[in-house]
Formats: sequence, structure tokens, C-alpha cells
Amino acid sequence: MEARSQLRHRPTGALPSIIVHNMTREQAWQILCEFTRSENLRKHALAVEACLRAYARRFGEDEEKWAVTALLHDFDWEIHPQAPDHPLKGEAILAERGVPEDIRRAILAHATYTGVPRDSLLAKALFACDELTGLITAVAYVMPSKSIHEVQVSSVKKKMKDKAFARSVNRDDIRQGAEELGIGLDEHIEFCLRAMQERADELGLAGAPKS
Repeated sequence: MEARSQLRHRPTGALPSIIVHNMTREQAWQILCEFTRSENLRKHALAVEACLRAYARRFGEDEEKWAVTALLHDFDWEIHPQAPDHPLKGEAILAERGVPEDIRRAILAHATYTGVPRDSLLAKALFACDELTGLITAVAYVMPSKSIHEVQVSSVKKKMKDKAFARSVNRDDIRQGAEELGIGLDEHIEFCLRAMQERADELGLAGAPKS
């Protein structure tokens, strides 16, 4: 959750609300905005959503459910920033809001200290994309153009080795996440990078405006 950029409005191009197991993408976005004032955190949720949507399409899974999970995975970070309150107390809030159990379980499982196993493809994908999106965003910020379109897989891997860069990003989680998905690290980085590039404008990563 490193180096998340600003969000000034509801993301353009957001897909229309579709009912997904008693929760819609619109409802998930409303919950996120209710509990999260940080524009950077909202951007992070959108970055994870971009990646999970792409993986859902790749695996033939429910794209809307995966989008809801992405938007809600850190919704309680501002009110419960310490482990194990996050995401345990947040999960209780989501249960009260009617968020389905499989989504809540995946959210719990993305924090390794909860002890909840990542026994679903959704949980594995969320875990795999969470830290990686933060690293990719941080790499985009140090590009001369400030654009994610300038970022390459080699750029991300180089910064991944630099422990002083984006220190809060857990490199081990990124590696383990790719392994749990059964995807090579380079392929995983490229897949998420491309998914984020497709939504560069929404993520504030299209580059600095030309003077």
C-alpha cells in the first residue's frame, strides 16, 4: 500500500452496478468511501481492482465479485491500522453490511497473521496483487514522466531488489503470491502492470501533464 496517488472524484468509466451475491460494485465503492478519506488508499483499492478483474477474466471467475473484494480489502485501514484489528474488525462491519462470507474470508486471508488459509483462488489472487500494486505504483512515481506506461517488468524487478525503495512493500508476499497462483514472477508482474496501465488515468498514473 505504498505511494498511492490522489483521487478527486468517483472513478470515471466505472462499470454499472451489477448484483453479485447481495453486493454490488457500487455498494462496495460506497462502503470504501464511507470509511476511507485517503485518496491514496482509494487509488490503491482501484489498482487492486484492476488486477483482480483481469485475473478473474483469465481464470473464468466472477469478475464483479472479484472487483467487490478488491475495493473492500482495505476499507477499514484508516480506522483500524494496526494488526490484528485490520482486517478482523473490518470483517465484522462487512458482515453487518451483508457482504458474502466468501468475500470476507478472502479479505481475512490476505493478512497472513489472521491465520485464515488462502483456500480459494480469489483469496490467492487478492494476496498476490495487494503488495505488487503498491510496488508498481511506487516505480511509476520515480519514472521521469511519472507515467506507468514507462514502467517495464525489469524496472519493477530492479526496485524489488532495492530494500530501501518502498520499504513498506513486502517483497516476500509478492513472491509467495505468484507462487500460490502458479504463475512465474515475471509473468505476474507483467500481468498486473498491463492491467494497471489500462486504467492509468483513473489511478493517476498517466504521467505528469506537459507544460
